[in-house]
Amino acid sequence: MLIRRVLILSLLLGLTGFIFAQQPMLRAESGLAQIKSEAPLELIKAESNAMRGLIDPTSKSFAFSVRVNSFEGFNSEIQQTHFMENYLEQKKYPQATFKGKFIEDIPFDTPGTYSVRAKGAMDIHGIVKERIIRGTLTIHNGSARIQAHFLVPVTDHGITIPKIVMQKIAEEIDVNIDMEFKAEKAE
Repeated sequence: MLIRRVLILSLLLGLTGFIFAQQPMLRAESGLAQIKSEAPLELIKAESNAMRGLIDPTSKSFAFSVRVNSFEGFNSEIQQTHFMENYLEQKKYPQATFKGKFIEDIPFDTPGTYSVRAKGAMDIHGIVKERIIRGTLTIHNGSARIQAHFLVPVTDHGITIPKIVMQKIAEEIDVNIDMEFKAEKAE
């Protein structure tokens, strides 16, 4: 009977330590996403400050999303309209998302700058593709900042470019993200 009580008490103490050792979720409410299409006849640039993200340090999960219609800065209004309506079909596919996990073990409780990779599912234009995103994660005083650059081949996501404008839109879109994550307050 005594051994049983000791085992139960040890289990409860171990679980309590585990529960309190978990790190808080990190949330980004307004990250930056920049896109660039550098084709032979035209350079197209746009950006959005409406990117949102979440990091769960305990499970190593990392996710972000951006509303497609939040991108601004095109060369002209008609270019923006074509991009939103004809290529990304933003009414049908309003979000671009990534959901994955960090490959490396990251010491979220230790300030520093780390090279990281996240493997997961990128959903653009309703087509999900597995991707590995490489970036830099900087941890400082309960916050984390991710900066990453990656390429998105338009054909991978079912985006077709008419032959008449093929010289104006790149086959791969350059994407840069920069997000500042803050620890969620415990309730």
